[in-house]
Amino acid sequence: MKTTLQATGFVSLLFCAMAVHAETPYINLTVGGEVSPGVYGRVQIGNAPPPPVVYAQPMIAVRQPEADSMEPIYLNVPPGHARNWARHCREYDACNRPVYFVRSAEYEPGYRGRGDNYRDEDRGGDRRRDEGRGDEGYRGEGRGGEERRGEGRGGDRD
Repeated sequence: MKTTLQATGFVSLLFCAMAVHAETPYINLTVGGEVSPGVYGRVQIGNAPPPPVVYAQPMIAVRQPEADSMEPIYLNVPPGHARNWARHCREYDACNRPVYFVRSAEYEPGYRGRGDNYRDEDRGGDRRRDEGRGDEGYRGEGRGGEERRGEGRGGDRD
């Protein structure tokens, strides 16, 4: 009897937890300002002129009769999402809307990012990880030293 009550209590607690999770609200966040590399989503242009776009005509993934009368939206998406828009439109809640894809500098040839994580030929390459170790890149003998060299991968089998 006690285990039946415990099992019933556990199951009801589980259903309550699932109901709370099902009512979690969807939050849509819009970031204003310049289009930033790595930040994707809807671009609010307000009264500003339209930004440069990838395609001249807006794309509509799922054509519906009212889609032609809707005002187009501007989205900043990765190039793969723009090329396969029908596959990715649900992520942006824009399958039945005309969409312009904003051209982003991070996908242009010659874009170098913020400058923190790239090789700079003027500095002789990226040698920062070796600086200050005191071993000048010497890797040591490894596990067990020279007496174990040659063991492994079946080289010593008869």
